[in-house]
Amino acid sequence: MKIDIDLLKEFERTIDTKQPEKGEVPIKILGYGEISLVFEIVGDPEHLAYKRIPIFDNEEQVERFIGAYNEYCRILKEDVGYNLPEHDVVWFRDDKENIQLYCVQKKVSSDSVCNNVIHQVSDKEVETLLLLAMREMKKVWSYSKNNEVIELGLDGQISNFAIINYDINNPKVFEDSKLLYFDTSTPFLRINGEEAMDFVLLLKSAPRFLRGILKAVYLEETVNRYYDWRKVSIDLVANFFKEQREELVPRLIEIINDFFKEEASEFEILPLNFEEIEKYYKSDASMWSLFQKVRKFDRFIKTKILRKQYPFYLPGKIER
Repeated sequence: MKIDIDLLKEFERTIDTKQPEKGEVPIKILGYGEISLVFEIVGDPEHLAYKRIPIFDNEEQVERFIGAYNEYCRILKEDVGYNLPEHDVVWFRDDKENIQLYCVQKKVSSDSVCNNVIHQVSDKEVETLLLLAMREMKKVWSYSKNNEVIELGLDGQISNFAIINYDINNPKVFEDSKLLYFDTSTPFLRINGEEAMDFVLLLKSAPRFLRGILKAVYLEETVNRYYDWRKVSIDLVANFFKEQREELVPRLIEIINDFFKEEASEFEILPLNFEEIEKYYKSDASMWSLFQKVRKFDRFIKTKILRKQYPFYLPGKIER
């Protein structure tokens, strides 16, 4: 991939994290996370997606992250058998000597991303898509189950998968459709029980006064759930509430429970139920909403009172 670092440096010089699409470098927002902004540069002939991750203070942190990221992607692709988009990592120091790091991927067509697909195909095809995702996830947990040194985790939300060779003019999901997994920028990788990535860095998006509490109370539990297939599956189904497809949830629970019983019986995973998934979704949604309100207050203090730059992009209202 041809990555124009000079253009990224110019983007950093003029970025307004409150209105990032109005900077001097024209971009289109593709998505966002708790710490990151995903965008494409308008007119880019390489068709790249950039994920901006402004959490690093020194080169040691950067090197550890890049090592974890590259190894996670290598294992997923070469050992587990995942289809991943072409990817790379670049970093530099901006005009203020702050470290700016970007995970870069070949852009995935938004039409083929599965949280969009579930609104384009029949309910039966959504069920097929769910099974395809569960079979992809089984590859990860089978690898970990049979490896004494390495343990992998995964963010298995439906929005992190895309269908390869998806035809928007004839939207279909087939039993032999192939999935692409593209949310690799958080490397859930443990080697001999030790995290390859320093997850404490993710707390930098929280106001300073909250970081100690979040580290003590939530960080370990939050990270651990991505290594627990049952909890990842709960998150997968709960995502259908957010996507306004709540009517599908009871049937999707049945499919996952049958899958655990018939295709993944060796993992001895307890069945899911509607009440716990609904409770999980409501708790997660309210926590996310509260966290965003606190971050907006933090941004106000930094930008309006202290006259400093706020490094993170905060999304607008999310329909749930």
